Amino acid sequence: MKVYFLGTGTSQGIPVIGSHHSVCLSDDLKDKRLRVSVWIHDEEKSIVIDCGPDFRQQMLTSKCQKVDAILFTHEHSDHTSGLDDIRPFNFRQGEIPIFAHQRVLENLKKRFDYIFETENKYPGAPSVKSIEVVNNQNFSIENFSIIPINASHGNLQVFGYRINDFAYLTDVKTIESEEIQKLKGLKVLVINALREEQHHSHFSLQEALDFVTLIQPQKAYFTHISHLLGFHEEVQKKLPENVFLAYDNLEITI
Repeated sequence: MKVYFLGTGTSQGIPVIGSHHSVCLSDDLKDKRLRVSVWIHDEEKSIVIDCGPDFRQQMLTSKCQKVDAILFTHEHSDHTSGLDDIRPFNFRQGEIPIFAHQRVLENLKKRFDYIFETENKYPGAPSVKSIEVVNNQNFSIENFSIIPINASHGNLQVFGYRINDFAYLTDVKTIESEEIQKLKGLKVLVINALREEQHHSHFSLQEALDFVTLIQPQKAYFTHISHLLGFHEEVQKKLPENVFLAYDNLEITI
């Protein structure tokens, strides 16, 4: 199984529009971050977690040729607003299943009503099959065994996903002990680490490090990174040997 980091930035991305912050002005490609998303694939199946405003660019850069399913963590725009850009996959493959909390599915129906239209639907509109994700109800997509991980993004419920020995959680601030048990024995954990300073709805760097210590994966990668965390190379030097800052277009094999 391969994991390709399509984007590792926050809702504004890096560089932030109009910012003169030193990280936003960096020439290091690892300091340039699109909105957060990940592509997971093997020889049989190809799935994407979250589909933000940079989706088209991410698909072109990664050379992804097929999307068998999209898993959504929550409804915020930086995780969902690229849904219209699945159309080229629809034209080749037909309907694409999307998996999300029922609340998120309802939100998408309001925002992208033309996608979910059942009568007189425009023939060029995207086509999806909505599948509700329910906590403690595992599901499979071919040989990917998927466990939803329930967490909180401030006051908002979000889902992370464990897929075989890999887990992806973003926009997490708190997580209950029973959900933490679902993350034991991981080979790779991906978790958000926004910045050094505390934030009301995201893990800080230290909170992310503490979470890695709690879970004890073989390796951990941080994502959903703000320019306020600092330069990629400088931050990486301070991390434990099994913890890494993810960056756009990084691909790992599990």
